[in-house]
Amino acid sequence: MKALVYHGPGQRGWDDVPDPTIVDPTDIVVRIDTSTICGSDLHILKGDVPETSPGTVLGHEAVGTVQEIGASVSTVAAGDRVLMSCVSACGRCRYCKEGRYGQCLGGGGWIFGHLIDGLQAEYARVPFADNSVYKIPGELTDEQVLFLADILPTSFEVGVLNGHITPGDVVAIVGAGPIGLAAILTASLYTPGRIVSIDLTDSRLESAKRFGADTTINNSRENPVEQIMELTDGLGADVALEAVGVPDTFELATELIRPGGRVANIGVHGKPATLHLEKLWTRDVTITTGLVDTNTIPQLMRLVASGRLDPSLFATHRLPLGDTMAAYDTFADAANTGALKIVLEAGESDRSPDLLVGAASAS
Repeated sequence: MKALVYHGPGQRGWDDVPDPTIVDPTDIVVRIDTSTICGSDLHILKGDVPETSPGTVLGHEAVGTVQEIGASVSTVAAGDRVLMSCVSACGRCRYCKEGRYGQCLGGGGWIFGHLIDGLQAEYARVPFADNSVYKIPGELTDEQVLFLADILPTSFEVGVLNGHITPGDVVAIVGAGPIGLAAILTASLYTPGRIVSIDLTDSRLESAKRFGADTTINNSRENPVEQIMELTDGLGADVALEAVGVPDTFELATELIRPGGRVANIGVHGKPATLHLEKLWTRDVTITTGLVDTNTIPQLMRLVASGRLDPSLFATHRLPLGDTMAAYDTFADAANTGALKIVLEAGESDRSPDLLVGAASAS
């Protein structure tokens, strides 16, 4: 089959790779119908994630159709349409029993496109299927649920819930890329008093307004600390969410926060950031970090089904799965292309003939 393969920092290819098979009785094999690219994939390509070995198929966000199930799988069957969570859960270890699947000790956690082959491919092996995939209601499209695999639960859990946003809060979100926009969308569920989006790019700040930001600040030409202080009578934001993953944005988030406030780091960091304790130690500031657990996917899917959330706003580009290489170029140049999320759609013409035959017999 074809898949997007990581060949080392700065190197990738749309290559022929072995077809996936059932390895463990808890596995399923899924035909990938719709996939997308994440900022974490770009971090891997930059060399920021050294645990990812050359030869790994990238990708951890996809919707697909079950083709084959292992002997121990009981919650899905061949032909079911499912959302693959970006985080896998063994279901047995201490952390899984606490619902903290991102810290799974039994072989799960963030493994797709990181430690094992991922989902930017024609087909994929999905481990721990009973705990790690979600059946999709028939009335929802792939595009409506695709972004529940990662960016929505990431921003919701690691940002909004860790930040303990409450009604009336002033929330400052540093970064208006997909993660920052997802934070705006899910923070709105808690009726904050004001959502302030901060970014260097006007086009992304326009997107922030569409997603629900009340105030936007371009920190390439405006002073966000001064503006936040002006909006809050000199106190600072109640909650600051870091949604980029570079030292400057983390440090900015800590400058925006009021005494007693909460800073929630969502961004993926590849370099050290300075924690200015000489300024923060007297201010009762809480700082949280986290890897998404995806335990809120069912909740978010219900909100999408009821019309309370519309993740399809993220889809700015749609390309065939076979054009994944071009999609990476578009996504990596988001400042010029305006890309938020690229929907990679698989058609029958994208699949190898032998896999099509196998898929038909499996279903």
